Parts: sequence; structure tokens; C-alpha cells
Amino acid sequence: MGYNLFNIKEVPGVQSRRLNDFRSSLGNAVSRGNNISFADNDITYILKLQHNRISQKGLELNYELYSRDDNKNKFIAGSNWRDAHYESTVCFNQCGIKRNVKKDGRTRYKDNCKGVLYETITDVVTGVHPDNDPFCCPNCGAISTVAGLQNGCSHCGTRFQMDDLFPKVTSYYFLDNPGMTKKEFWSGYLVSYIITLIAMFIICLIFRKGIGSYFVAAIGSIFMAYVLFTYYLIIKLIAGAISSAGKMGTAGSRSKFEKRMKKISPEFSYEYFTSKTLSLIKTAVFSENEKGLMFYEGEKLDPKMKDIIDMNYGGALGCQSLHEAGNIVTVVTKAYFDVLYASGDKVFFKKQVFSATLKRRTDIPVNLNFSITNIACPSCGASFDAMENRNCPFCGNRYEITTDDWALVELKYN
Repeated sequence: MGYNLFNIKEVPGVQSRRLNDFRSSLGNAVSRGNNISFADNDITYILKLQHNRISQKGLELNYELYSRDDNKNKFIAGSNWRDAHYESTVCFNQCGIKRNVKKDGRTRYKDNCKGVLYETITDVVTGVHPDNDPFCCPNCGAISTVAGLQNGCSHCGTRFQMDDLFPKVTSYYFLDNPGMTKKEFWSGYLVSYIITLIAMFIICLIFRKGIGSYFVAAIGSIFMAYVLFTYYLIIKLIAGAISSAGKMGTAGSRSKFEKRMKKISPEFSYEYFTSKTLSLIKTAVFSENEKGLMFYEGEKLDPKMKDIIDMNYGGALGCQSLHEAGNIVTVVTKAYFDVLYASGDKVFFKKQVFSATLKRRTDIPVNLNFSITNIACPSCGASFDAMENRNCPFCGNRYEITTDDWALVELKYN
């Protein structure tokens, strides 16, 4: 996914405001454990787990987001997909992240990553209301239905209109961006000019040139600094391409996998599957007991994963193999992440590749708004949080996640 240079469409109205509110509250959600605006329950749960991991390690993480666009509130709409009830759109904005990790008052790690923030926003399709879909009350967190919340939450009494519940952000990630804004370019060029000018003046001083040579050096540095800065950007771009070369092997897997899954659910999209996979991986990694998670069926994770304090999608999710047996499809994926580890007093960054195996039933259509935190029991119809409950608390029947969604069968380092 990336910029569509031929069909640039700015996100309008309420969706734009919610995308910006989400972005502005993300930093405090990670660093302080604050609630995040207009996020779905899965994102909220992951961020709580991440903040708890940071706190348990005795760390302070200052996580600051800033816009790199001249119009900082402008999001551009990218690809989208829809089912009978919901439409999801990937929206992006040039954004940077400053991270500063401290322990015992001392800075252990800091960086400033410039890239693009991608947020997926999900809204109700015009004229079609998912009245019976389970939904968590935004006020008290109790599970109800969309129709129930509009009539009044049975626990806190709060009433909501449909536009209070939707649109909402259902996934997000950052991608490194080799490009520069105009402000960043001219700022970098100014630094290059000053360095070049100082170097030229030193040369003039060493060779004891006359006053006129200093004037010539000042004028010549304008062009020379531009050339040097341009070469620097080209070298940086080439180095980035070389470091990302391993991801190229994932390019052909998308269309093959998506074509197969569309035979099962015509509304299926690889963007949806990517968002779902990233969510499951991050939840398993940040959970203290992944074996207790409803959706995880694998062995105990590598202990090194418990040292992860921040992880961001690295821009590539490849489908390595696809296997079908009966009504179950099993997919082995290769997921690239930029990971921040904290072990003892050491905090370090590493580009990490994970192998994640997922499975799902093929005889049930995909529900693009499915959330494991608000499930409707297929046996009795009651709604409950199945994040760590394998049995319905009302009827006692065991709930199988593959009835509605993907299960994570295995997660390991590649």
C-alpha cells in the first residue's frame, strides 16, 4: 500500500476528525496507559498489554507523534473494502515518531522515525444497520448490541446514536518513508550548505586566499551543497532498498492468496487479512500468558518475545504456503516487524521476521467487523469477551474461534 498519485482523495468530515483524534491520543495510550479515542476494542486491548509490559520492566517510554505535512490534519484515502454492513478504508498521513526510553531516570534509547501513518477506519454502509452485531459500550465497556446501545446501555444507561459508535479506527501501523516534505528538504539543504560553506572557508584560510575567494566560496557553496545533499539522499535511498531486498520475495503471494480466499468470501481483501494477522501477533507477543488466549493454539512463545516493548509493521506480510483440509484453510505467513527490545538495562532496536501460521474455516463468510472482545455465542446468542474465555460464561459451551475468525496456530522467529 502507498500513495495513489493518480487519484488523491482527502478524507472528509467526521472520519478525518476521528483519524486525527486517534493519532493525537496514541502517544499517551502507549506511554501512560490512557484510553485512546475512537479505537476498536482490539486496538485498545493491545495498547493496554503493551503499556503493562513497559511498566513491568520499570521503564518509561515517551512516545510522541508529530505530523510532517504542512496541513497536519489532512489524511489521504487509499484502498478500501466492504461487506454487507461495513466499509473499511486505509487512510494515511506523513507522520513522525519520537521515542525516548528511560530507566531509573537515565535515557537508555531514543530515536526519531520519519514515515507514514496508516489508519484503517471502518464505518457502517449507508442505509444498512448491523443492529444485532455485538458491540462494547464506549462508556462502560459492557458488551451489548449496536441496536441495544442506541436504545440505552443496559449497564450504564448511556444512549448512543449510530455516528457515536461509527466510524472507528480498526488498525494502524507506520511505514518508513524515504521521501521528504518541502520543509524537511530545505532544512536538510540548509545544514548541507552551512557545512559546505565552513569547509570552503577553511580551505581558503589554509591556502591564504584573498577576500574575493571567500565571496566566490559563498556563492559556489550554494550549488555544491545542493549536489552533495542530493547524492546523500540517493545513497540513503539505495541503502534502504538493499536492506529491504528480503521483503521482495513476498510480492507475488498477495494476489495468489487473495484470489483463493475471494472464492470463499467475495468481500475478502489482503489488507483486511494483514490487519488481522498483525493484531493477533501483537496480542500474543504482549500478553503475559499467550496460552490463555482464545485465539492462540500454539506452544509457549520464545522467551525473547517477552522482552519486546514496541513493535511496528515492517511493510511486508508474505504468504509462504496455503493448505486446505476439509473446511479448514491453513496459511503460513512471513511477517516483517521493526522491534524495540528491553532486556535488563539494555534497550535496542532490531528488524525482526516472524513466521506466523493461521487457520480458519472456509465455509463461513468473513465478518470484517469481527472482534474477539465482543463475541455472540453461537449456542445461546449471549455476548461476551472471549479474549481469555474459551467457554461461554452463560451456557458453558466451548467457543471455537475458527467459527468466526482466524486462529493463530504458531508464532516463532523466522
